[in-house]
Amino acid sequence: MDIFHSLFAQYQGVAAELVALELVAVIFGMVSVWLIRNGSVWGFPVGIVSTAGFVWLLWVYALYGDMLINAYYTVLSVYGWINWSKRQQADKTFRISPFVHKDWLVCMALSLFSVLFVGLVYWFKPYINNSFSWQGVSAGFAHFTWPDYTDIFTTALFLVAMWLMAEGKIAHWILWIIADAVSVPLYFHKGLTFSAFQYIVFTLIAISGYVSWKKISAKQTQASTALP
Repeated sequence: MDIFHSLFAQYQGVAAELVALELVAVIFGMVSVWLIRNGSVWGFPVGIVSTAGFVWLLWVYALYGDMLINAYYTVLSVYGWINWSKRQQADKTFRISPFVHKDWLVCMALSLFSVLFVGLVYWFKPYINNSFSWQGVSAGFAHFTWPDYTDIFTTALFLVAMWLMAEGKIAHWILWIIADAVSVPLYFHKGLTFSAFQYIVFTLIAISGYVSWKKISAKQTQASTALP
């Protein structure tokens, strides 16, 4: 009972509509990841419902890095939806793409952009939290906390993972596993208990997804080499 109280006490005084929004976003998020894990293109439209909800929720909770990444998710989910739909096979599953040299360049560019951009957001966090006023506040690293650094790190991983997922690269599961696991304590710390449990489930699904996609990739490779 004490554990239950400590986990959910953060919701005391929180508007009921925010709690409901978090629950809806969490449910749609888990369904989306499970669909992607099974190679279903429908994971993208379902995921859009989740990410759009989290954009608003994370703004309210001042997790700006994750807010921006969810806005990016929403946009890239549309791209992924279109891309996967074009490359569906006869059995309605998506063909996994190999990881090539140019993918490394894109990943490094996205990571650098993410760290610099989100880092600047947190640099100016006192100004943003002060209703965009410099009165009585100053910017700088002195205001950074461990959740800020963690958010910057996970945002970079999520940014790259989402692009790799939209492109159908198996490597995206590895990044999801790392970022999801690191996000668990971050969301518990911020009082988003339902979201923290969601990331525990995400971590497990990502591990399962990696194993599943490895098997699918091996079968697709075997089938392509067997063609005359």
